[in-house]
Amino acid sequence: MANTQPLTKLRLDKWLWAARFFKTRHLASDAIAGGKVHLNGQRAKPSKEVQINDVLLISKNNYHWEITILDLNAQRRPAKEAVQLYMEHEDSVKRRQSLEAINKDIYASAPRSKRPNKKQRRQIHQFKQPD
Repeated sequence: MANTQPLTKLRLDKWLWAARFFKTRHLASDAIAGGKVHLNGQRAKPSKEVQINDVLLISKNNYHWEITILDLNAQRRPAKEAVQLYMEHEDSVKRRQSLEAINKDIYASAPRSKRPNKKQRRQIHQFKQPD
């Protein structure tokens, strides 16, 4: 018979995976071990157990999330359900959105490098290896 009692504690790496911050538990474990995740203001190990109302600071790809855990789930659920596992702090949302806007402007204005077409490839080949 299945255990229907709600979870009171869950491993940090498993919660990060279930909340869809990382694609695999291994990536979550590596981030935690690398100091990219802080639990209640302190570094933690992947096996550290989290509880409801714990505060996490997650750093990933120049983005920072400061969140409070609202629920625990050991299974990876769809993104709409995963968002209900935590609440992001207001200042964290503002910082992340401003960084996203800056990055969007930078990448939109940067010229994209194009691959040479067939004619240009022939010219390059002829220039490099004259007959």
